[in-house]
Amino acid sequence: MIVAFHKPYGVLSQFNKNPDYPDQRVLGDCGLPEHLHPVGRLDLDSEGLLLLTDDKELETKLLDPKHGHRRCYLVQVDGQPDDLVIRELEAGGLQIKGGVTKPCKVKLLGEAPSLPERDPAVDVHAAARSSWLKMELTEGKNRQVRRMTAKVGFPTLRLMRISIGDLQLHELKPGESKLLSPEETALLFQ
Repeated sequence: MIVAFHKPYGVLSQFNKNPDYPDQRVLGDCGLPEHLHPVGRLDLDSEGLLLLTDDKELETKLLDPKHGHRRCYLVQVDGQPDDLVIRELEAGGLQIKGGVTKPCKVKLLGEAPSLPERDPAVDVHAAARSSWLKMELTEGKNRQVRRMTAKVGFPTLRLMRISIGDLQLHELKPGESKLLSPEETALLFQ
């Protein structure tokens, strides 16, 4: 069983509550079955496509770096990166916490994508000077996208994962989930 979930901002990618932060939202608060476990994670301050499964073999196939599964993100950054910065991100070799990055695909978008409102919204002053990137990675180091953009001088303001493999998030609204069909599951491995 694989469930696709549109993780909202401010939800931890786990089921267990932290006793120090009892009001912190977790996956169980979103009505997801607790016998499933997240495949990878999205940080508290990240949004988008999160998979949950009860299939350990599938989880290994999707997370093991040797398989190089694509993950695509829309990234709002503080500032206006130029072509040199884009090439630096794409080339790989950035020294970040967790290791050295592999090459990836990065595209500077001409306009902001149409996304659901985030609560809380990105600071209005930062948003006014921001730009959007589309980044496709085949690895998933801890807070990797945020560390990459910060390393090149453009901190991430908003981060949304929009696809894993060829499986797209587009029809799910924040907080919604759905059981994947066999055809949708196959998209993960294309």
